[in-house]
Amino acid sequence: MKIRQALISLSNKNGAVEFAQGLVAHGVRLLSTGGTAGMLRDAGLPVTEVGEYTGFPEMLDGRVKTLHPKVHGGILARRDLPEHMATLAQHGIPTIDLVCVNLYPFRETVARADATLADAIENIDIGGPAMLRSSAKNYPGVAVVTDPADYPALLAELATSDGALSLGTRFALAKKAFVHTARYDAAIANWLTSLDEATQPGAFPEQLQLAFDRVETLRYGENPHQQAAFYRDPTPPAGSIANYRQIQGKELSYNNIADADAAWECVKTFDTPACVIIKHANPCGVAVDAHLVAAYEKAFQTDSTSAFGGIIAFNGTVDVDVVAAMNARRHFVEVLLAPAFSEAARALLAAKQNLRVLELPLARVYHSFELKRVGGGLLVQTPDRFNVQAGDLKVVSKIAPTDAQVEDLLFAYRVAKFVKSNAIVFCGRGMTLGVGAGQMSRVDSTRIAASKAQSAGLDLAGSCVASDAFFPFRDGLDVVASAGASAVIQPGGSMRDEEVIAAADEHGLAMVFTGARHFRH
Repeated sequence: MKIRQALISLSNKNGAVEFAQGLVAHGVRLLSTGGTAGMLRDAGLPVTEVGEYTGFPEMLDGRVKTLHPKVHGGILARRDLPEHMATLAQHGIPTIDLVCVNLYPFRETVARADATLADAIENIDIGGPAMLRSSAKNYPGVAVVTDPADYPALLAELATSDGALSLGTRFALAKKAFVHTARYDAAIANWLTSLDEATQPGAFPEQLQLAFDRVETLRYGENPHQQAAFYRDPTPPAGSIANYRQIQGKELSYNNIADADAAWECVKTFDTPACVIIKHANPCGVAVDAHLVAAYEKAFQTDSTSAFGGIIAFNGTVDVDVVAAMNARRHFVEVLLAPAFSEAARALLAAKQNLRVLELPLARVYHSFELKRVGGGLLVQTPDRFNVQAGDLKVVSKIAPTDAQVEDLLFAYRVAKFVKSNAIVFCGRGMTLGVGAGQMSRVDSTRIAASKAQSAGLDLAGSCVASDAFFPFRDGLDVVASAGASAVIQPGGSMRDEEVIAAADEHGLAMVFTGARHFRH
């Protein structure tokens, strides 16, 4: 289909002049509106204003400009139906063969802290979505363009096809246009339905519209008999797993991505060099140190058995010393993540062709919502962004923790935040010593954590222990004390807190309350 007339009306004008110049070079007549028309005219391009074209000026402060039969008739007429074309001829309506439109910046407007309802309403586009939908519906006769990133490829196709665009290209553009308008309407619906009676935005919309882009279809899901795909947020937060760049290795699996996300979310919470080893969504080794290689050695030492086939994440540049340490231990790893890898490290890693190596930016930015599918519905919550600081701690035992113990307690509590509940974490000297995860009874998690440390040959004497939620009975404290721990951090809030505090004092343990629980299911 040859392009003879195009309508261009843009909010995002990036690349628009160059695109319009390319169209004119192929003999395309230009229609435009308002500021876009002025910009094209200033660039020396021949352009007809839509108001001049339709015989009706823009009115109502620009609310009405393209809503006219001469516009929509030229877009919607089916070129393969003689009666449609005869109707256009009868009313003197030329066809419009390409529509290049993007919409008022609603999302950008409501993202401002000072945005008012009136601001939002004025940035709800009406004519733009109507033209996009009309064009996309009639894609056999119309090319609809919404994304400036598509301009170069479209001009290249026009250059090689005598000013025409293929049906395949027009269909792909139509799909993109419907996604564009759907997401635009979703943003409006989400924001408006989040307003309270005083028109103040709340945390959760009454009706939640979601949008994700499929990145790839995966070989299978959690198990081979399940189908799966990976979808990305259209604007993923900086530092999220969706921003990964795969440097080498096999394609990622469903479980790889899930575990890599758990590792990355944990490691990026630490300010000092850190290593996190994940197995089946749980940390089996976490450590901090002055250097990444030392952090790795400590993390691996926690549970070398579980670390086999795990996911490793670092929060700094992986150099050749780190890779050499992994090789020396013959550590089989499924996925390795870091913000950067040195050239020497990459060369050494290249020998492990199946190892998936991911590079992604380090940023402590979170999604607005966390989502969990349940039968017939969706659980939605804000992310657990809270990290306990020393000033948040309340000493409840007779013995107060030392500064060194406070440092290890805070480290242990940060790790516990990423362990499946019920979570118990023994730590010491900036490393995990034993991790108990996912048990129905907290005392069982405590026993498992102590047993893990003992199996690894790690001494728990003087260690610090974190519990992601309160100890409901004193039995957990009894296990902690018998294992050799010296200090405990927990949220508090049990009806038996006094009994638990008494057990800590009886065993000579220092214990602090945080007031903040970190369940993870």
